[in-house]
Amino acid sequence: MIKKKEDVITLIESDKKMMEILTVASTINLPDWWICAGFVRSKIWDAIHGFKKPTAIPDIDLIYFDHTNIDEDHEKEIENKLKSILPNIPWSVKNEARMHVINNLPPYTSSEDAISKFPETATALGVKLDEENHLVLSAPYGLDDVLNLELKPTPFFTETKELAAVYEERMIKKNWKSIWHEIKIHHIK
Repeated sequence: MIKKKEDVITLIESDKKMMEILTVASTINLPDWWICAGFVRSKIWDAIHGFKKPTAIPDIDLIYFDHTNIDEDHEKEIENKLKSILPNIPWSVKNEARMHVINNLPPYTSSEDAISKFPETATALGVKLDEENHLVLSAPYGLDDVLNLELKPTPFFTETKELAAVYEERMIKKNWKSIWHEIKIHHIK
């Protein structure tokens, strides 16, 4: 049963493939790096639903924060380096020091600030290995929503009608309920 942060950490640490991905990501030595979103959420939901095989995720979101080099080509170089080490992993590398421009938002102050601006609380999650190779979990909105199988917008996505529409469109496009039948989707009124 997954009830608290330590349970999530144990769940991820017991997954050899996830730990291999995290270990490889740590070797790149990116500043303020995290693997986030579906990498963490899907693992939790798979476990809660009792799935024996992990659900396929479209990409492994590796984010970092480096305001000294916001060249998108640098992100592609990092992706290529990661693909040369683990070629079967769908890496997606983004420097959050530039992503606010892409997302038409005020600048982020860190990778964790960017994670807090993800559309859903259950997806606003990140993991990384610290200097001693211990797993670190970031959950700006806590773990209650992801552990209770609830999809809710982060406060940021309730601020404007445009952002609320992005959240609602994601709920349709992602169609997560077709995979994890027990989730509850909260809509913005």
